[in-house]
This record gives sequence, C-alpha cells and structure tokens, in this order.
Amino acid sequence: MFPEMSTVTHAIEISNMIEPVESRTNEPIEWACLKRDHKVYAFLAQGLASFPRKDCLSEALGASSTDNYPDESIQNTLEPSDRIGQRASYWSSKGEIDSAVPETLTYKLMAKLCVITEIHIQPFQVYFQFGSPIYSAKAVRFLMGHSIAGMEAQMEGDVSSAAQESSHEKFVWTYVSPEFPMAHENCLQKFKLPEPVLCIGGILQVQLLGRVQKQEIDSLYYICVSHVEVVGRPATPAFDVEILDQSGKCMLRHNPEQHLCSNNRSPQCESSCPPRIHRFGASIRGWEHMILNTLLGARGIMVNDYDYDGEDDDSDDQYN
Repeated sequence: MFPEMSTVTHAIEISNMIEPVESRTNEPIEWACLKRDHKVYAFLAQGLASFPRKDCLSEALGASSTDNYPDESIQNTLEPSDRIGQRASYWSSKGEIDSAVPETLTYKLMAKLCVITEIHIQPFQVYFQFGSPIYSAKAVRFLMGHSIAGMEAQMEGDVSSAAQESSHEKFVWTYVSPEFPMAHENCLQKFKLPEPVLCIGGILQVQLLGRVQKQEIDSLYYICVSHVEVVGRPATPAFDVEILDQSGKCMLRHNPEQHLCSNNRSPQCESSCPPRIHRFGASIRGWEHMILNTLLGARGIMVNDYDYDGEDDDSDDQYN
C-alpha cells in the first residue's frame, strides 16, 4: 500500500516499551515476531484506509517571507474565509523585482503518520486595492517529510517573523510532488496528487513557484494566499513515529489502548469495549492475511489462515 513504510525499523514499540515476544507453542521466535508485527500493521492499514477528511493541518510553522507580520502571517491561511469580521485574512509574501522568486508555506499535520491525497489552495484577491488584483502563483509543488532530529522542540513556541522565515532549514523532505499549474482565479483550487502519499514525520510544505501580479504602488511582484487545506487520513492516536536519523529511519510506536477508548472514557464505553475489540479484530483479518503474505512472500510462503488471538473463531471462514 505504502512503500514509504520501508523506512520503519523492525523494532515496534508498544506503550513506549518494546513488546516481548513469547511463543506459547513450538513455533520459532522469528515466526512469533512476524505475527506480532503484522497485527500492528493490520491495525495501521485499517486506519489509513478510512474515509478522508479535510482538516489534516494542525498548525502553520512558517513562511519563506512575510510582508507585514503578524497582520499578513501564514497563520491566516488556516482560516477558511478571506475575511474575519471587518479584517482581511490572508498571507502575503514580500515584494520582489524578479517574478521567478519562489515562496514556501510550511505546515504541521495532525499526525506524524498521515496519508495525503489532495491539497487545496485559494489565492487572495485584494479587494481593497484598485482593480481587485489576484496575487496568485504560476505553479505549486508539495513537499512532505520530517523535522531534523532535535529541531522540533526549538520550533515550538517561537512565532516571530525571523523564526518562521528560517524554519525551512529544519526539515528533511522525503517526497516531492510534480508541479501543478495554478489558475489566476479567486477560488479554492484543488490539486490531487498522482497517488496517495504516506507522510512519515507530519510536515508538509507548499512551494509557490513564480509570480504573476505586480502591486501598482511599488511595481513589485507578490504572492498572497487566503486559505490552505489538506485532504487525507491521519493515523489514529494509537500510532506514532520517532525519527531516528536524517536518513528517515524511524521507530513505529503502537499503543493498543488508544484504539477504542480515550483516557476519560465513560462506564458505558468501558462496558462496550470487549465486543468492539472482537468485532474490530474480525474486521481486520483480511488486512492481516494480505500483510503477512507480503512479509513472507520473499520466502515463497503463503499463509491461508491463522488466528492471532490464539483461539478458534468461526468468523474466519468468511476470509478463507
């Protein structure tokens, strides 16, 4: 489903501890490890195949430049409207003589594991200038990746203009999309990726390539954006990743307790958890078979069926 998962190391942490593998039969420990690992990936695959949502952005991290900070900050692009009360809401770059100078907008996604399918961008039409010009870009491109180890803590809490403009130096990009032409129109423009991309690390950057509109008062080229939204599927809170090095190798963490109930669950939720566990376990068996066969495919071994709970279940028959 997602070749990006090849960067995950073999160790899988569960509840912040490496889960011990104890084989209750005579099967080899390696086989028990494979069964344990593919259960985790089955839960992950089930979650990443859910319905997409349009609010995958968590926060704005920085822009390559900002004309009037904070009034024209990248933070405004998180708002769905180009007006908040009587105030215009948009991000504006600094002006440039050269129309080829690019700009970037960098965001943090809702989760460090997130499947992205589309990015939507609306250029800003400056209705308070003569002629209501639209400051769009010529084209856009999208990058996804992760922060450099140790840099994420430094970015938190620093919302100054200088900090935002230098934030692009703190990331490693593992995916670069093709370029998409942007229309010179005041509308939410949708850019669908060639195929869904699994972002490991939770960082997305919008590259705005080329400028088309001069500002009459200073004859400089600007780019202005009123709104950015990302369509995708974030992994459930039960999953997290820790980036181990700049090559992108990472540790996948899985906390099964997060799948069903939150920390503040009600008695009704607690009483309903056991049957939900049973139903969810049955629903992912199809994923389990596919993933386990993929893991063992290189050895020429195919697994028709097995019960990961160690108990017989008639519900398996529907997948045989």
